[in-house]
Amino acid sequence: MNEFSPQENEMRRELGLLDATMLVAGSMIGSGIFIVSSDIVRNVGSAGWLIFVWALTGVITLIAALSYGELSSMFPNAGGQYVYLRAAYGRLVAFLYGWSLFMVIQTGTIAAVGVAFAKFTAYLFPAVGENVILFDAGFTKITAAQVLAISSIVLLSWLNSRSVKSGKITQTIFTIVKILSLGGLIVLGLTAGFKAEIWQSNWTDAWKSMRWDIGTQSAVPLAGAAVFAGIVSAMVGTIFSSDAWNNVTFIAGEIKNPRKNVGLALFLGVLIVTIIYLLTNLMYLATLSLQEIAYAPSDRVAIAAALKIFGATGTAVIAVMVMISTFGCNNGLILSGARVYYTMAKDGLFFEKAGKLNRNEVPGWGLWIQCVWASVLCLTGRYGDLLNYVIFVVLIFYALTIAAVFILRKKYPDMERPYKALGYPVVPFLYVVTAVTIGVGLLIYQPTYTWPGFVIILLGIPVFMIWNREKR
Repeated sequence: MNEFSPQENEMRRELGLLDATMLVAGSMIGSGIFIVSSDIVRNVGSAGWLIFVWALTGVITLIAALSYGELSSMFPNAGGQYVYLRAAYGRLVAFLYGWSLFMVIQTGTIAAVGVAFAKFTAYLFPAVGENVILFDAGFTKITAAQVLAISSIVLLSWLNSRSVKSGKITQTIFTIVKILSLGGLIVLGLTAGFKAEIWQSNWTDAWKSMRWDIGTQSAVPLAGAAVFAGIVSAMVGTIFSSDAWNNVTFIAGEIKNPRKNVGLALFLGVLIVTIIYLLTNLMYLATLSLQEIAYAPSDRVAIAAALKIFGATGTAVIAVMVMISTFGCNNGLILSGARVYYTMAKDGLFFEKAGKLNRNEVPGWGLWIQCVWASVLCLTGRYGDLLNYVIFVVLIFYALTIAAVFILRKKYPDMERPYKALGYPVVPFLYVVTAVTIGVGLLIYQPTYTWPGFVIILLGIPVFMIWNREKR
């Protein structure tokens, strides 16, 4: 057995195809779909481009998921993307991915989703709002919203430390509820909330590129490179709203028949979410004018639409939906993240205790250290900035992983591949080209989303050298 062969499984395979699919969909749907369309319209200006940006993100995400299917069938154990990068590029690149995952990507997302859960809970229960200060030391303040966010993270970490079965039941229930809730909102929006005059007005100049200025509330026409810049800027929101689909690969060691079910769950989960996202944005265009979408208070475009559909109770309806969505999303993130740290620890590149299973046969120590760091990020209030800083790096790691399909076919031509990337080599190549193009656009037009991310990644190099030396 070589280093990259599937290792003997130490975990209990409790997750079926439905559980894995719900993990993909549930981890993707958080709070983004309720918010980011406002910023997208401000950047691209019209109905056609709004749908195009969401559709483009859906297509490239689906391409990536289909390519990951081949990699997951080759390495059907815990660790997922970390393992694929290690096989293709070696320990350093794999560690830098795991490092960024722990420091910002996974834990920062958990913190952000936890605070979103608390913010929308405060709509119904103002006592847990951000303006309720529980502790003020001058240089820092702790709010009721932060405490609630941390409490939800602790609760979900505890549930997942009990057994993988507890985590999967929570995930499946909350994901099904959020899909049905979003489905109900879409149906009502496209029927009871449909405004023919608004719909027609929104699609009159469907492909007219404009930038909406939030200060003057006026639109400026775009042309040439400015159109590309607007699309790239808009995709910051759609990429993050569609991210975390790869989390199912982290937990492959606990999925039944992983060589088949991981790839199938990736395809089904991403397809379901892409359709939901497109229909949700069509619902926004059926109920709200472009101006109302672009200038929705605090970018809460879903609340603006719900107010048109349900009247005064619309805020409460969306608040409950986001609470369900974010709670279920965080369960998936918490459940899967610890499995990467488990595999890193097995490689001697993370704390040794993270590589141990507790009496419930789950990586309990990894769950709790993830919980602690995510809670710290909640308290700093800087998790949103950290997420923005690494979006470029996340995209590059996705591109590297898809490129690994080419590298591993050459490196290990005789390795078993029960599932092969659809459309190889054209489809995976198109993803890499698209990801690099978007990355270059971000470097040029959104430098605040790029260079700081490199700093975070580079800080992992000396840490790798220390851990790697100790392992040797």
